[in-house]
Amino acid sequence: MGFAAIARVTEDNWITCASKDQISFGLKSGDELPVETTICNQVRQEEQPVFIDNVATSETYSKHLAPAMYGFSSYISVPLHKKDGSFFGTICAIDKKAAKIDTEEIRGMFQLYAELIGFHLEALEEKDNAEAKLSEEQHIAELREQFIGILGHDLKNPIATTRMSAEILMKFSKEDLVKRNAALIKSTSIRMEGLIDNLLDFARGRLGEGIKLNKTNDLKKLQDVLKQVIHEAKTTSPDQKIKSNIQIKNPVNCDPDRIAQLCANLLGNAVTHGSYDKPIGLKAVCINGEFKLEITNKGTKIPQEVREKLFEPFYRMEGNEPKKGLGLGLYIASQIALAHGGNINVTSSDEETVFSFVMPAHN
Repeated sequence: MGFAAIARVTEDNWITCASKDQISFGLKSGDELPVETTICNQVRQEEQPVFIDNVATSETYSKHLAPAMYGFSSYISVPLHKKDGSFFGTICAIDKKAAKIDTEEIRGMFQLYAELIGFHLEALEEKDNAEAKLSEEQHIAELREQFIGILGHDLKNPIATTRMSAEILMKFSKEDLVKRNAALIKSTSIRMEGLIDNLLDFARGRLGEGIKLNKTNDLKKLQDVLKQVIHEAKTTSPDQKIKSNIQIKNPVNCDPDRIAQLCANLLGNAVTHGSYDKPIGLKAVCINGEFKLEITNKGTKIPQEVREKLFEPFYRMEGNEPKKGLGLGLYIASQIALAHGGNINVTSSDEETVFSFVMPAHN
């Protein structure tokens, strides 16, 4: 056959996708024919192949418009289908001379070609879909990075300014009303900073960065940040009693700021779910080569099935109190523990609930 082509055939168009032309038929990739002038249009409608040995002796096609218009005597057109079974177009061939082509062997060969081209179309479609998905993921990643930047800079900076201004008012104002409201502003800003920190860590974790640590053996800094966490918890929940026992006498190789974040999340959980008329206990010790942080509250017993979900992101315990936070605090705490080579265990009874963080002192 002097000319062969793969064509995209629709109700309105016949478009050359690829061609091999040895008779100067003149069609190359991207060229079009009026679809109504082609036999391929009939193949599209009936989805049946057409094989013509000689147009002149064919009862069906001797008076068809296409042979007279395009000057061929022998003709082949086989439908092409995509993986989902939808019609794509045809693989067709023509020649100016008559030829014996309507045979079982040639029909089978062209059917095989059609199937191979169908597989190729599927591969191209999957490639295009994969590229589109990759482009979308890259766009989403850029949006995530922008989101992290907004949280880390555009939100945290004004909150820090608000907190500092509240502290100044608390220190220098002589009016009780101003001091009370300044304390409220400060406690709210502390809570907002905690929420932002949790969101930042969650977003970074989803981007694959994980929890980053800046380890040090600075014993004093570790003690100071834990005391600061307790002070802030008392500021945000002045009616809640917190009894602390910090006895860290040996250096701990850790990131003090991350340990403080872990402690704040666990302590905040205890304040939310503990009993207001009973104190929360916080104990931090370093013995037998391990650093251990325990936070105890006297709240309602946590059922076993709930304990198993506590450290999942966005999980929040049911209760009578309105839900607070995003449900990320315990998840972030567990990730910080994991980054330090430690873990958090929970025990809960009718008398008390204890969250225990344990890690190697030197890791």
